[in-house]
Amino acid sequence: MLSVSQKAIITATVPLLETGGEALTTHFYAIMLGEHPEVRPLFNQANQASGDQPRALANGVLMYARNIDRLEALGDLATQIVNKHVALQVQPEHYPIVGACLLRAIREVLGPQIATDEVIEAWAAAYGQLADILIGAEKQAYDAKAAAPGGWRGGRDFKVVRKEVESDEITSFYFAPVDGQPVLDFEPGQYISLRLVFDGQDIRRNYSLSAAPNGRTYRISVKREQGGLASNHLHDQVQVGSTIELFPPSGAFTLAESDRPLVLISGGVGITPTLAMLEAALKTSRVVHFIHCARARGVHAFRHAIDALAQKHPQLERFYCYDEAPEAPGDADAPHAVGRLDAQKLAQWLPATTRDVDAYFLGPKPFMRQVKTALRTLGVPDQQVRYEFFGPAAALE
Repeated sequence: MLSVSQKAIITATVPLLETGGEALTTHFYAIMLGEHPEVRPLFNQANQASGDQPRALANGVLMYARNIDRLEALGDLATQIVNKHVALQVQPEHYPIVGACLLRAIREVLGPQIATDEVIEAWAAAYGQLADILIGAEKQAYDAKAAAPGGWRGGRDFKVVRKEVESDEITSFYFAPVDGQPVLDFEPGQYISLRLVFDGQDIRRNYSLSAAPNGRTYRISVKREQGGLASNHLHDQVQVGSTIELFPPSGAFTLAESDRPLVLISGGVGITPTLAMLEAALKTSRVVHFIHCARARGVHAFRHAIDALAQKHPQLERFYCYDEAPEAPGDADAPHAVGRLDAQKLAQWLPATTRDVDAYFLGPKPFMRQVKTALRTLGVPDQQVRYEFFGPAAALE
């Protein structure tokens, strides 16, 4: 329990975190990943190199400090952290490592004149409070997943039973459990974590589940990323018959029940979670507008599958937008529009009840920023707009 004076110290450090939080978290990761190889599999090194992970942690630490007196104001942040931790199998024994490295980084970055013993003690108490909250929530999640039908705890071996090319960049992988038993159900929009071991490295990655739950198999659809260790390994080395360790499904970006028209907006491989959402929504009479953006036809995955669903379900409208114009005008596979998705295009493609819709979107961060701005411009209430990041969270404003 933090004392009143310790809370005051944490609050007083907020201005320092606002200006120097990213330098602090960058130093923290350098210490931890350099001296504790046992936690490296829990972190995507590409996100370290880009600065996305230190930036996201800096924002999280800042939000925690700002709301140290009213943790309920953190809203979805704690839920997002718990889901990420559970997907990657963060354990209680990892928390002391993180805490020790964080306190050391605070002392080394801020210096002894600012990071006094009182400041370190206050942050140690604050970190201990947060760790207790997260460990408790994660235990509940682990227990619930293990106890649910088809559920399990930790890793479980799955065999690749099908591998299918979806576009020039995206390939789908279908997994069935080696033990032949049922698999845990999941909510459309959730992801699953894979443990890959190659070149002496233990690598864990989260991938959205791209097909509706069926109790027997899971499907992920992976884009080959230039220089991506995991994606290139999956594309080049993992074949039908390969065995991979999977952790149970997780994630808070899920389709909520509603009578409002549903708008699913995706860019590139951001289409993957919307596919499971679409399948679930089409089991009802709910109006659905499916909007997908791609660079060109060759990298547009699942187009024929969506077109086939639109033929079967009159409540489904679909719209495609490409960065590049098709080579042959009038081509049957031509998009509905060319160029960036903006408020003008969205205004044409949203349901007639533009403001009274539920909108879900996912894609590259610049795309997401543009979509969020456009939806707000068109009057869609913020509370009816949901999105998630494939990597570390970032500000879209």
